[in-house]
Amino acid sequence: MSQSSYGRMWDAAQGALEYLLEDEYPTMQLHPQKDRMQVFQTLATFYLRYLKIFRALEEVYDQLVHPQKRRVVHQVLEGVMGRLVELKNEMVELEYSEFHFFDDILQDLKMTPEDLEVPIPRYFVREKMRALKEREKMLAHILAKGGRQEDKTVPVLQSMSIERAMWLLQVSERARQGRLRAHFMKTIRQEEQRRLQSSSSSILDPDRAATCIQKVWRGYRDRRRVQKECLEEMIFLGREVDGGKERTRSGRLVTLPTSDLVAPGRATLDYEATKEKTARGPSERRDGRWAHKDGSNGNDRNE
Repeated sequence: MSQSSYGRMWDAAQGALEYLLEDEYPTMQLHPQKDRMQVFQTLATFYLRYLKIFRALEEVYDQLVHPQKRRVVHQVLEGVMGRLVELKNEMVELEYSEFHFFDDILQDLKMTPEDLEVPIPRYFVREKMRALKEREKMLAHILAKGGRQEDKTVPVLQSMSIERAMWLLQVSERARQGRLRAHFMKTIRQEEQRRLQSSSSSILDPDRAATCIQKVWRGYRDRRRVQKECLEEMIFLGREVDGGKERTRSGRLVTLPTSDLVAPGRATLDYEATKEKTARGPSERRDGRWAHKDGSNGNDRNE
């Protein structure tokens, strides 16, 4: 933060301190409070507000560079710390305890429990460093005379042999490789399980499989039936059938199913009989001869 930011922080803390002094020492004389709990609430509120101002002023005093401003802030900071001590003593005398509960007041002032900690001003140590060092030297001299000074010995590090170091390195490296191998095998196992799940999900259910088989079989059966009917029709029409092949008008041979073929001689006889029957009209065959339904012989007509 810049010096201007700390200047604004100082201004805000000074304004909050003025408002607090107006609330603590009002111009109009107030009636004395007789309720013990109400008195404690008032003291605790003032204490927390002073503590908040103290934190801001301590931060400003630690970061300011201007010597005149630091002198003024130091005086205000000393006064705020003195007032904090006075309020603490008053609360202890009122509650007969050094531990207080500020839950409701913290909630009203929108503060956290961490804000209750009273920080030690940093300038205490920095400005009194020489006095503190002299005090430490004096204490060390007194303890040395009395024989109570503890020897500050530095622990000696134990040396390690080369074999021990190599063994530790090998153990660490093998452990690292084992972890990598385990991770690699885990990845492979997961991919295998994922592939098995995808393949099992792609298998058809029995109903769909049966439907597919029925479609294929019915198609094959109908094709054979159509081929058989075509063969019978060609035999009826007297087309030439040669070794399972039928010759069309263009002279091209068409392959026919051998299981449904009929002998050529029989096909010719059937064709001649059908042709003669069609020419004579409706008739019946009796004793190897064709006869009409009216009782006349078909051969008489030919004669």
